[in-house]
Amino acid sequence: MEVLPSFGLEGQVALVTGAARGLGRAIAVALAHAGADVAVGLRSLDTAAEVVSGVEAQGRRCLPLAMDVLDLDQMHSAVREAAAEMGRLDILVNNAGLGPSNLAVDVTVEDFDLTVDVNLKGTFFASQAAARIMIPQRSGRIINLSSQAGFVALPTESVYCMTKAAIAHLTKCLAVEWGTHGITVNGVAPTFIRTPGTKAALSDPAFERDVTERIAALHRIGEPMDVAGAVVFLASPAASLITGETILVDGGWTAR
Repeated sequence: MEVLPSFGLEGQVALVTGAARGLGRAIAVALAHAGADVAVGLRSLDTAAEVVSGVEAQGRRCLPLAMDVLDLDQMHSAVREAAAEMGRLDILVNNAGLGPSNLAVDVTVEDFDLTVDVNLKGTFFASQAAARIMIPQRSGRIINLSSQAGFVALPTESVYCMTKAAIAHLTKCLAVEWGTHGITVNGVAPTFIRTPGTKAALSDPAFERDVTERIAALHRIGEPMDVAGAVVFLASPAASLITGETILVDGGWTAR
């Protein structure tokens, strides 16, 4: 009998970093909607209410965890706690990220180090911690948030662009190394999305018009669930033969 693609995540356990708001919250809720129980990594547990209620509204269990990706000990502990409390760990979504804007000639060492530590170092060591659980399971899905900024140059975003390009290549490296253990590693690279983090920039009508024009094919600003859908797909059994890939969710920006 022909086996049809499955997009459901019933019986799966996911962990989403940086899950308090924006993309992280949308991804956590979408994974729950697909059937997964979800642990949410948060810099502060005081920010848990909205994402926990969103996941639980889908009828799934939600476990809030203190998980500052700048604190490697806390991060490793949170990954272990997610697996211990939920019984397993099937999906890791490395969503936590930031990008202070500045002209390259004015970038400070402090902003450089912070951007690299959160975006790249955090992604690597969260993946390492998850892989230590997934390898004995002989299965797992790791999904990294890159960005279209890893594929095109954005003025005042040189360090952010650098880290997001590195994440796309790290995704390939980890996919090759961990594939023999039944783990897939993929990335999602969004364009500008309406989130609390982009609200200030998109509130400038001229900037919003420019972004909309550069999103060449669809000419609209993305919403968090546009990105969450790609994450759910990569986490699902339907994507079992996809690894080392980064899917651009950019409305056609990089097609121009």
